[in-house]
Amino acid sequence: MPSTSAQVTGVLLAAGSGSRLGLGPKALLRKKNGETLLATALFALLAGGCHHVVVVLGAGAEQVSAQLEKDERITVLINAAWSSGMGSSFALGMSKTPAKSPVLVALVDQPGLNPELVQRLVQAHRDGRITAAGYRRAGTQLGRGHPVLFAPEHRGPAASAASRDAGARAYLAAHEDLIDLLDCSDLDSGLDIDTIDDLHLLGIK
Repeated sequence: MPSTSAQVTGVLLAAGSGSRLGLGPKALLRKKNGETLLATALFALLAGGCHHVVVVLGAGAEQVSAQLEKDERITVLINAAWSSGMGSSFALGMSKTPAKSPVLVALVDQPGLNPELVQRLVQAHRDGRITAAGYRRAGTQLGRGHPVLFAPEHRGPAASAASRDAGARAYLAAHEDLIDLLDCSDLDSGLDIDTIDDLHLLGIK
């Protein structure tokens, strides 16, 4: 169990248009088993330990939200400023989470996200800290990736520091001493889908 007794809230960033990919919103991309990335991410967050998930939509919001089953554990937000970059979606999602809840932020275009990975972060999280998934690629040093779990006191400041496509990058860079980097290389590569060359991550190319 995590060292904090507070329930964890998930924030799933799914507002992008996938313009570099050219196949519509990445949330609706389907894996080899037919499951959308949206469904994969929501299952991972809820089964992995998040008691509630805030989904931030933007591009194709109506189309994407139509894929969501009614679930009282899921809140859908529409970011009208989604085209300004991920930062606005990050800030909106963080602002709509409970003030005393740790917040786990995940990206919808990480096809390998799974409940075990989320659970590892939740169970390792310590009060007042930031817990981030780390991945080793091709023998490199452990590098920070997603998801990232923020203690409640980082919620507001991290949201305020978000800008354009940076999301929490600036805040994390300024608070490296507060980050616990957790090796999750055995559970996922941590890679996400940005271009056509990345479609092999779906298991269909």
